[in-house]
Amino acid sequence: MMKTILKMAASCAGFAIVAPALAGEPALAKEGKSSLMEWLEGDYLLGDWGGLRTDLSERGVDFEFFYLGSMPSNLQGGAETGTTYQGALIMALDLDSEKLAGYHGGRFHLSGLWLSGADYFSEVYIGDFNKVNLTDFPNAFRLWEAYYEQKLLSDKLTLKAGVIAVDSDFIAPEFYNSLASITFLNQTFFYPTLAFNLYDVTGFPEGKHALPSTPYGALGFLARVEPSEHFYIQAAVYDGNPDRGNNGLDFRLNSDEGALFYFETGVKWNTDAASAGLPGALKIGGFYHTDEFYDAYQGASYAIANGVGAPALFPRDHSGNYGGYLLAEQYLWLEESKADPAMQGLVGFLRLSAAPQDRNLTKFGIDGGVVFKGLIPGRDWDTLGLAASYLRMSNGIRNAVRDANTMYGTDFKLPDYEGVIELSYKAQITAWWTLQPSLQWVLHPGGHTDLVRQPGDAIAFVLQTTLRL
Repeated sequence: MMKTILKMAASCAGFAIVAPALAGEPALAKEGKSSLMEWLEGDYLLGDWGGLRTDLSERGVDFEFFYLGSMPSNLQGGAETGTTYQGALIMALDLDSEKLAGYHGGRFHLSGLWLSGADYFSEVYIGDFNKVNLTDFPNAFRLWEAYYEQKLLSDKLTLKAGVIAVDSDFIAPEFYNSLASITFLNQTFFYPTLAFNLYDVTGFPEGKHALPSTPYGALGFLARVEPSEHFYIQAAVYDGNPDRGNNGLDFRLNSDEGALFYFETGVKWNTDAASAGLPGALKIGGFYHTDEFYDAYQGASYAIANGVGAPALFPRDHSGNYGGYLLAEQYLWLEESKADPAMQGLVGFLRLSAAPQDRNLTKFGIDGGVVFKGLIPGRDWDTLGLAASYLRMSNGIRNAVRDANTMYGTDFKLPDYEGVIELSYKAQITAWWTLQPSLQWVLHPGGHTDLVRQPGDAIAFVLQTTLRL
């Protein structure tokens, strides 16, 4: 199985290296590029729709269709070995107020997702919290975001209201990873897993709170002040329990669910072409949820007691939940200048996150790595990424398992941490097509909190392709 996957990845990577070289030779030198070359070098697989796409854009109407197809495999360890397929079709519409109605700074955005393939790959095969595949979500055809955005005061103030996802605006990397330029496939490098403490913990009594991150959005309002291109400060409030049903169209607000607040400030340096230094960025922020959250030690004791059939005391709760984070990015080397559209070079990043351990499953997270853009000559848009993550379980969870081993004579592993190391290479085959193999080593899946299966260290391989339609 491993040899088959590696051969497949090598063949695809080989084609990725050869294809641009072929595209560089015009088929009809005297008459310009052939239709085939124009198609390969165009922005979209389906082209310009006979000029309709360009015409609509000039009038203020922009469409985007983006498909991600992934084949995740657990090659060794975890809960069980196996391979599945998971896909996501992203659909987006943007309306520009200036082109459509003549006033500056307004934009209406609508997006949806069609998630298909197998459900819950990581949960079934690996047992990890971080999740090795970006499209690892339940099948659904659902609303993602629907909001109106307005820029004011010479574009220094931005207001956004509607159904929004927190990961569109907060803890968003500047240089090494984004939905438009995917470098890593493990979900924790897209958005830190510690923030998902806002979800219910398995076995605890059910709560009424969650995180409105992709593919889920929630009613919210955001304000961002950006006095210069080098500094900003922003804050947002969201419904504390987003609709995680099949369509995302339940907009009811309930006072029992509370509200989620996010705050962030950031600085960037050397981002303009005139500056001599290398570009970098720093973001510092935090969040606060107003709902009640169960005590980590008592909640875990409750779950274990129910599991072994012993009397269980209902856990007490804490008022509110919160956390903080820091994200630093820095270009370490540029092959050319900042005028290079591909920005070929080496980027380093480091992210820290923390939360109180008395009411959370995890208390501390750190991840970081390097991304090399344009490593292979002639492959300016390819990216090679190496990253590692460490997620520490709360002491309350660990102490509850330790006490249960003494009380019930069990021999559960004590929860400690979950780690992951990912090596990924994204090949830009055409302007609209990428192919990306990712090899991941998952350490202590679930941080040893899965007391039933107790999955071991896992080796996962994910092959993903993306198409801009």
